[in-house]
Amino acid sequence: MTLQERLSQEIKSAMLAKDADRLGTLRLLKSALGYAQIEKKSETTSDADFVALVQKEVKKRRDSIEQFEKGGRAELAVKENQEIAVLETFLPQAMPEAELQNLIQATIQELGATSKKDMGPVIKAIQAKAAGRADGKTISGMVGRLLP
Repeated sequence: MTLQERLSQEIKSAMLAKDADRLGTLRLLKSALGYAQIEKKSETTSDADFVALVQKEVKKRRDSIEQFEKGGRAELAVKENQEIAVLETFLPQAMPEAELQNLIQATIQELGATSKKDMGPVIKAIQAKAAGRADGKTISGMVGRLLP
């Protein structure tokens, strides 16, 4: 079952369970997916593109949480956290920190990176290898620590 099919199944089960909050989040994701398909002029989306879309939606919500907390709107931050929890069910299992660190070290050696000037290509290569199992902020931070 593709992730797109799973989304449809999740929407149906949320409707049957009368879970309005979950249903709203799933519908927002389906809408974002529809816009992405229109943009690419495609009827279906690959699982990799779907994961990238979900990551983008999670990032939007994390940015919103930060702004809501600065603005003293804790109730809206809580709502965004609940949406993130629903969206993260569609993401692959996160890569353990030790495994990510080993991957970064291997990639640094493979590319022959020697300074912080080489961070861009290293991060790009790691993101391709991690395939959505690690977020860009974490990767960037670790690469910055590991490069002299």
